[in-house]
Formats: sequence, structure tokens, C-alpha cells
Amino acid sequence: MALGQAPLGAWYLSLPALAMLICLVGRSTAPVWAAWFGGAGYFAAALNWIVQPFMVDAARDGWMAPFALVLMAFGMALFWGLAGWFSRYSRSPMLAFAVALAASDLMRGYVLTGFPWALLGHIWIATPVAQLAAFVGPNGLSLLTVLVAAGLALRRPLPAGLAVLGLAVAWGYGFWALAQPMPADRGVTLRLVQPNAAQQAKWDPALARVFFDRLLSLTSAKPTPDLVIWPETSLPYVLDRHPEIGGMIAEAGNGAPVAIGMQRVDGDKAWNSLAVIAPDGMTRATYDKHHLVPFGEYIPFGDALFQWSNISAFASQLGNGYMAGPGPQLLDLGPKLGRALPLICYEAVFPQDLRGTERPDWLLQITNDAWFGHWTGPFQHAAQSQLRAIEQGLPLVRVGNTGVTAIYDARGRVTASLPFEISSYLDAGLPGALPVTTYARFGEIPVLLLLAALATALLRTQKRRKP
Repeated sequence: MALGQAPLGAWYLSLPALAMLICLVGRSTAPVWAAWFGGAGYFAAALNWIVQPFMVDAARDGWMAPFALVLMAFGMALFWGLAGWFSRYSRSPMLAFAVALAASDLMRGYVLTGFPWALLGHIWIATPVAQLAAFVGPNGLSLLTVLVAAGLALRRPLPAGLAVLGLAVAWGYGFWALAQPMPADRGVTLRLVQPNAAQQAKWDPALARVFFDRLLSLTSAKPTPDLVIWPETSLPYVLDRHPEIGGMIAEAGNGAPVAIGMQRVDGDKAWNSLAVIAPDGMTRATYDKHHLVPFGEYIPFGDALFQWSNISAFASQLGNGYMAGPGPQLLDLGPKLGRALPLICYEAVFPQDLRGTERPDWLLQITNDAWFGHWTGPFQHAAQSQLRAIEQGLPLVRVGNTGVTAIYDARGRVTASLPFEISSYLDAGLPGALPVTTYARFGEIPVLLLLAALATALLRTQKRRKP
């Protein structure tokens, strides 16, 4: 099942594997256990990148890596165990388990701040089927996935035929949508700067000036773009403590504003931020990340733990962790560049984090995926960013420290990109936006109603099974 996730995208293996699990759970006399362990195997394979942050300082943290993977896998699989429990109360346990799996994907996006990574519907991101996300979002894709798999799992001609037909219709619609004309580009040039600073060296004081000079050099290349963008926490200094830095960045920008990822500090508090440095060297706008990574950027009850035992979050360089910003906000970059909705790293995983403001003209994600190695994590993260563009009908600009650095149009297609793990920059145009999508307008409401209707129908005639 995990092979359907990026970077492989092998949906043709993931789908029959999911059908096999649905069949196994539906026929099991212990569906909760079967579903829980099946889910644990899936998440262990799909989320294997979770060990990478512990390898940045392997001598100190490496021993925790296997525990983190096992705990994450079995923790996420609890939602699948709940789906297995639900299947006990239906005369069609396979269908009930499938529908409950889709519901569990949705729940994972919200419970305990949420973690909607490796959703079952993500197997379609690299295919035309992903265009349905403009209507039903990622959880609608998950529901489609489990219903198709359940139709195959039932192994009867009618449900299997309906499953294949439904997938064919979804594929056909995707081809049609991708063939439609796109709006004109905005007529601006963006420079995406990829410094490729290894995580092990990123905060080495002896290398700070090396990385800063690299950023300035890539920024100052001619011809001058309309906007330069640096990745998350790329500035190796605290801006407020070095007032000369704003002028140095502005000089490198040659008259173009520069959007930088940095740490903002006020007293003993720090924020993971994005700031726009104007051509005069002044900070014209600031956005503070509001959806933080648990244990990565903050620790629950972190103040007390830091005072008692000096325990701090992985990504924090100051104190016990970052403070959360007030919420989503737009960056008004002027009439030519329009209004961008900034997303810092992890925030692009959550469709709900793209709501709460007026509709932007484009989406801007800055990230530091050097934490997650170079095998699966950065590519799964980028795939979810790609899906955000489809859901909103908006272009998305993604700037990564080591990659994936790319521009996606409003259909989620890559219009320009940099190779992974190189130090370079990319000058490219900004695609135009499509009209507001159904998903952008209504969010999860249609899928919630459909899930409720299906659950009610499946439970109308109850048949309690043995535990």
C-alpha cells in the first residue's frame, strides 16, 4: 500500500494491496487487531523518513529513531483500528471498513493538531485523478480510493465492474480538466533561491557567513527579477540583532524585494517567520508560522520541561521551541505581484490552513526539508503542496533549502523546477489563477455529508460480530 505514495506513486500496486487488506479485515474474527497491525505496517513503510531528523546528530539522537518510527506507525494505525471496530457493526463489513478508513483519514487531519500525511487518496497525486481534488479535496480522493478497493475486495462482477468504471470516469475527467485552457501568467519573474545547506552544518557558527554569502550571491545574479524568495530559516542570523543585514540583502536584491525565511526573536520568545525585505533594506511585512510541528518546533508543556531538564524541540535554536503566530494572513506584495498566502513548511500539509483569509492570488511555501533526507520525505511533502494548488485552483511557489524547489500551476503541474540537492536559483514566471474551486468554497462539508450518509446506510441493519 505504501508504494503508492511519492516518490514512487505506484497506485497500481497500492490499490490491490488495499483491496487485500479490506478483504482480510472484513473476514477476520478480530477486525480491530487486523486493521491496527495492517495500518502499522502501512505507516511504518510510508513514514520511514521520520527517522531522518534523529540522524542529523546520530551520536546524540540516533537511538531514538526506531522508537519514533514504531510509535508513529502504531499511533497513526489506531485510527485504522477504530475503522476495524466500526466494521463489526455492519452486514457489509468490507464496505463498512472501507468507509471508516476514509473517515479516519479525515480525522487524522484534525485530531491533536492533525497529521494528514500519507492519506490513501495521495496515491493519485501524480495522475489525472488528482483533478477531482478541486471538488472533494484530499479526503474525497481517499473515499474514492477505498470504495474502488472495496469493490475489488468483494470479488463479485457487479461491484468490481462499478469500481473499475468509477475509476475510469475519474481518470477521464482528469484528462479533460488538464486539457482545458489555462489563464495567462501574471507577467512577473520570481527568483527561487535554493542554497542547499546540509542540516548538520546549517547552524554551525563557523559556516554562517559561508551560507549567507551563498544566499547573497544567488540573489544578486542578473537580470533582476521582480521578487526573490529564500527558503525557511535560511537566514543564519537574527535580523534584529544585526541591523546591517537588511541593507546587505537589499543591495543583493538590486531593487527587487526579497522574501526570506528566518527566526524572529523578541526577548525570550522566538518565531519561525517569513519577512519581506524592501529595496531600502527595511522589513515591510512579516508572517509568523502558526501551525507548528509537535516535538519538532514545540513541545507540549515545553516551558516547564525546558526549565527542569533543558529539553527543547528539534528545530528550535533558541529556548524550548517556537511560539505560534496568530493564524493565516495574506502578504500584499503590490499590484504587480498581487497577494500571496504564505505557508511555512508543515503548514502546506493542512488544507484547512489555506482558509481563514480572503482568496489570495497565489500560494507561497518556504521549507527546509533537509531534516528529512533525500529519499521519501521531501517528495511526499512536495506532492502534498502540489495537491494544495489543485484544491484551491491557485499557482503554488515552493522554495526548499535542499529541494524540492518548483512552481506549480493551478492544475498542479510543474511549470519550472530545480534539481534536488544542488545550490542554485531558478528564475520563472508566475502562472495565473483559476476561478475559485468547489473545495475552496465548501471545504470538507460535501465529503462529511457523504461519509455520514454511507455510515448510516451501512449501520441500518446491524449485525454484531465477535470481537
